[in-house]
Amino acid sequence: MATIQASASSFPRDTTSAASKTRESHISVPKLPCAGNFIHELNRRNGLQTINSAEMKPLIRTNMKNEEANGNWKAVEELYAIMEAVADRSEMHKNIGVQRDNWNRLLLNSVNGMTVTAATMAGLAPLTGGGAPLLALKLSSTLLYTAATGILMVMNKIQPSQLAEEQRNAARLFKNLHQQLKTVIEVRRPSLNDVKAAMEKVLELDKAYPLPLLGTMLKKFPETVEPAVWWPREQQRSQQEETVGGGMEINNGWSEKLEEEMREVVGVLKRKDTAEYVRLNKLVLKVNKIIAICGPFLTGVAAVGSVLDGSWGVAVGVVGGALATVVNTVEHGGQVGMVFEMYRSTAGLFQLMEETIESTLEEKDVGERENGELFEMKVALQLGRSLPGLQNLATTHSPSSPREFASKLF
Repeated sequence: MATIQASASSFPRDTTSAASKTRESHISVPKLPCAGNFIHELNRRNGLQTINSAEMKPLIRTNMKNEEANGNWKAVEELYAIMEAVADRSEMHKNIGVQRDNWNRLLLNSVNGMTVTAATMAGLAPLTGGGAPLLALKLSSTLLYTAATGILMVMNKIQPSQLAEEQRNAARLFKNLHQQLKTVIEVRRPSLNDVKAAMEKVLELDKAYPLPLLGTMLKKFPETVEPAVWWPREQQRSQQEETVGGGMEINNGWSEKLEEEMREVVGVLKRKDTAEYVRLNKLVLKVNKIIAICGPFLTGVAAVGSVLDGSWGVAVGVVGGALATVVNTVEHGGQVGMVFEMYRSTAGLFQLMEETIESTLEEKDVGERENGELFEMKVALQLGRSLPGLQNLATTHSPSSPREFASKLF
């Protein structure tokens, strides 16, 4: 019993001593509010409202969506304005093409009519027996030949059939651009980059196919023959070599096999189609130059022959007029200038396809490319081939193949 009391009496003393030690070793510090609560309290006292980050995120998203929507609507409005201008240009080029085709037919008929009439007068002049009738026929024949020579020089300079073909091509390309812009608006939300690209295409078409005759008319007898260019030339992207594992599928419809197929198509276009049409273009240009010189030369010689007396003068006047009629009919009736422009624009079409395929393959981010299967179908349609035919072209063609061309349309 004495032991229990001793233990009980000693316990409070130990506890009190431990507690005192604890109070001596720990210092009590008042708890401070966190920074967020502190700022909130200051704003409350000053009559301000505090918005936390969770409340700000929906507002930021809403503002971004509104700005994006405003940008999209602005792009749509600008694209519609460009579409109106493109439709107007297409109609203008169509009307001017019809007008210049009429020029070709009317001027050719007029020149041939004057030439035949002058040759007839030159042949009938000796039969009059002399005097005033002879002088009148010779003078009339000379005047008609001189007028025909002047008109032919103007016609051969401007080449009305080539002018008409230029306007027909421009009307078709502007109509195609109008449809492209319409598709952009319908299938996706356009951006300001689409507006910029559309403006560049319009300006390049205006430059490639000008409307005026004076000052900006395309050269009808250029020193060097090049394919027509009516699209903005894209800056070359960085040529970074990136390899893809053999047979590995790439996103967005692209694969290593499809890329190789497109490269082979580009090679065939360069080696065969573009080169062939440039060669034909040079040949047609040489023929047109010769004919353009011979026509006025023959009418001029006939004009001189119609003035001379004797059988040689009559022969030169009549034969020269007949030959001039044949040459003019071949040049303007056969529309040699139109053939030259057709070959030039066809070579330009092949060059556009080459640059489009190359720029697409240079884009290393396949997500930024056009869908591979859709792109392959477009290339096949432009070349007039089926998908198996396009694949067969890429797999079987070799540089030594003499007859195989990429295009089946031209």
